[in-house]
Amino acid sequence: MAAMMRVTGAWTGLLSDWLDQRGLPAIELRARLSRWAADDIVPLPVWSDLLSAGMALASDEAAPELAIGAMVQPRHVGVLGYLVLAADTLGEAMLAYQRYEKLFYGVGLAELTGLGDQIEMRWAKQTAELGQDGDGVAIAALITFMRNQVPDPPPPTLVSFAHPLTDARRTAYEQFFQCPVQDNDSHIRVRFPLGYLQIRMPHADPGLKALLDRQAEALLRALPGSDDFDRALQQVLLRLLADGEATLERAASVMHLAPRTLQRRLAKHGLSWQQWLDRNREQLARQYLQDRGLGLSDIALLLGFSEQSAFNRAFRRWVGVSPGRYRRDAERMQRSGGI
Repeated sequence: MAAMMRVTGAWTGLLSDWLDQRGLPAIELRARLSRWAADDIVPLPVWSDLLSAGMALASDEAAPELAIGAMVQPRHVGVLGYLVLAADTLGEAMLAYQRYEKLFYGVGLAELTGLGDQIEMRWAKQTAELGQDGDGVAIAALITFMRNQVPDPPPPTLVSFAHPLTDARRTAYEQFFQCPVQDNDSHIRVRFPLGYLQIRMPHADPGLKALLDRQAEALLRALPGSDDFDRALQQVLLRLLADGEATLERAASVMHLAPRTLQRRLAKHGLSWQQWLDRNREQLARQYLQDRGLGLSDIALLLGFSEQSAFNRAFRRWVGVSPGRYRRDAERMQRSGGI
């Protein structure tokens, strides 16, 4: 069965923050929003209903969805936001978004393609399940997220939507995105100058630091007595897993070493590259399994596995039980006070 689109519970925080900014009591809507925790999975129809209820409070505005999307912070998109912020350039950030979009929507639909001196990120019309309100929030959030990372970034050269737009809505969109906006397209599109890919990303976000610190702590537990070289290699591993290229050759290249030299350093711990990789993946897997907001397929992706079944087999080899069984047992022990 094909995966169904959804959003993370953290995304509903956009509406709560927008209500706060507007000073709107919206008691009934706030009560509905409070039912969703940040790590919950919110079905698209539920998100659409919540969004419609919020936008009805600003019916005198042409496009309140833009103001809602403009509230975005990394915490609204969960681990996806922090993984994007870990990139060195906006180009790497776009690739990270494409690879990890599944953590947010439950499916990966984004495509990146070059068009001469332009780069385009686009989504197939399947994303039209969000409706124009939801698409408007999502693209406004995407552009705002990028604007928040770098000072005075160039505007996109084109934004396009699958649904029709009224004249008033199109005007509001063009003012917000600072570029031409099309509708009735086969895809949702955001197009940028090619030079956009080279813009440097900052690394000062406290949420990102907290996430990377937790990852680093889990990796350090995988190799007791680590020295500076080992810690550097573990940080390289986080990047390689994100890129899906966790190989000895790639790690050696990033660290400007010969593969044989890197293997000799690992041999001091009595480990081959595969043993070292497995040990670190196991520690990260145990950490990720404590987060109910991450499905097993999401964790497989974070660990660089091509599919969930490969992760399931590896975890059973490491721990002796399936990741699902491990998660259930850990939750049972927490409830009983065992850990």
